[in-house]
Amino acid sequence: MKQHYVMPVGVDDFKRVREEYYYVDKTDFIKALIDGHAQATLLTRPRRFGKTLAMSMLYYFFTLENARENRRLFEGCKIERAGEKYMALQGTRPVIFLILKDIKQATFPEMLKSFSTVMQEAYRAHAYLQKGDLLDEYEKDYFKTIMSRQADSVDLQISLKNLMVWLQRYHQKPVVVLMDEYDAPIQTAWDYGYYDQAIIFMRNYMSNALKSNQSLDFAVITGVLRIVKESIFSSLNNLDVSSVASGAHADAVGFTHDEIAGIAADWGCQKKMDQIKEWYDGYNFVGQEIYNPWSVISYFRHNCRPDTYWVNTSGNTILRHLLENASREQSEQLTALIHGKKIGTVLNEGVIYRDIYKNTSALNTLLLTTGYLTMVDYPVPGELVKDCTLRIPNKEVRVLFQQEIMKYLESSISCPDLLIQLAKALLSGDTAAFAEGLETFLRRMASFYDTANRESFYHGLVLGLLAVLLPKYEVVSNRESGCGRFDLAIYPAKGQDTGVIMEFKVADSEASLEEKAREALSQIEEKDYLAEFTQRGVGSVWQYGISFWGKKCHVSAKAS
Repeated sequence: MKQHYVMPVGVDDFKRVREEYYYVDKTDFIKALIDGHAQATLLTRPRRFGKTLAMSMLYYFFTLENARENRRLFEGCKIERAGEKYMALQGTRPVIFLILKDIKQATFPEMLKSFSTVMQEAYRAHAYLQKGDLLDEYEKDYFKTIMSRQADSVDLQISLKNLMVWLQRYHQKPVVVLMDEYDAPIQTAWDYGYYDQAIIFMRNYMSNALKSNQSLDFAVITGVLRIVKESIFSSLNNLDVSSVASGAHADAVGFTHDEIAGIAADWGCQKKMDQIKEWYDGYNFVGQEIYNPWSVISYFRHNCRPDTYWVNTSGNTILRHLLENASREQSEQLTALIHGKKIGTVLNEGVIYRDIYKNTSALNTLLLTTGYLTMVDYPVPGELVKDCTLRIPNKEVRVLFQQEIMKYLESSISCPDLLIQLAKALLSGDTAAFAEGLETFLRRMASFYDTANRESFYHGLVLGLLAVLLPKYEVVSNRESGCGRFDLAIYPAKGQDTGVIMEFKVADSEASLEEKAREALSQIEEKDYLAEFTQRGVGSVWQYGISFWGKKCHVSAKAS
């Protein structure tokens, strides 16, 4: 087929992409499935990584419907070049293609109605099954019940299995099932409080269709998360999982470095490779380097202008919930990540929703599977505790982290410019303006009860300054220097710029605020907290001793 040079932003129908848009050939995924597949394959990847397009590709390859017309879609592709052994299987199977991404209702009954619509469309695509004597009267009545969206929960749970049985009976061939975004209804159910009902429904629905069903050839299921086997996949002993951290098909979705180089060559933008890598590379799927396909496509569509394309495609509730409920450990890890550092965690790919925001390792694993973090190294095979190392993959996602911190803090303090003003006063040594801004920040950021323990305020201040000052400054908290640990330091990227060192104290009363601030300032010199500034060649440092009492504070400062 003729190669088109228009990027398919948001287009996930394989036929349309092949006929109208630029296409990066991923048909070797078909070959991999033909060469060897489990009865059910679960492919989990971040959102907007090309899962739906991959499933559409499988549909057009295997379906009996319009087989001759569909064959031309694969002309010149890797699967055709692989030989007739593979192309002989094109257009030879009845296929059921289900997309569940829009099942996002606020109640369980509404979820069932939406599910009824999905199954109605699947049955309508095979309405010819009602003709003749293929179905008995009971089966025809059931078919009409699904078509009229009158089925109850029990009927819907067997609707996929029944359709598979009838398709196999009609075509005398086993059925291929493609289920895209299987976890969308479950994620929504968790958000709206009917998770247990949704899990029971989905477990029965999938088990009926995929376990010990003679009508099944094979199934491919995609999603963002792997819901724990003990819940939704509890009865499936034939499931092969391909995730960002384990399994086969590492390059089935997303772009490899060679594919990116090919795109750049086609568009005459080979000199942009370093920029593309900085912004959109960095993902590591089972040892395979992967670029974010949505962002790369958008980048070329917008004349090679780098921007945060992927991070703006949907809400980032995971990061916002993290910020709202961050423990000290999580805040410190978040700070390290934004600085480009790595964090260690225990990998647990089976998602248990109730543990996500209570357990740091569970949250880190969720950030990994959803594309906000990537793996640097992998757990040792066979080890009971699966230790691994994570980092932010690229500049685009790092910008997202900073944006979400700012959004959270701005909504908390109701003043978008306050942090910027606070940072300017801090760096210029304007003690009065900084003290006034800090007290305003304290009033707006923390409740009276929060200030009884300064941790929540302290974390907010650190993250806020981090978001405002990066990348020109490095914001560091609670690190050894000299003879002790300082509370907060701001190192300039260039040695000739001014740095900042801060030490905090909590006063017993309003009257002792000034004394405690002077004590904090003296501690900076006594414990030689300026040692690391000297090592970095930073000659000018503003020193701040800050004391808190309730929602009041006092600042003592001097320059060095």
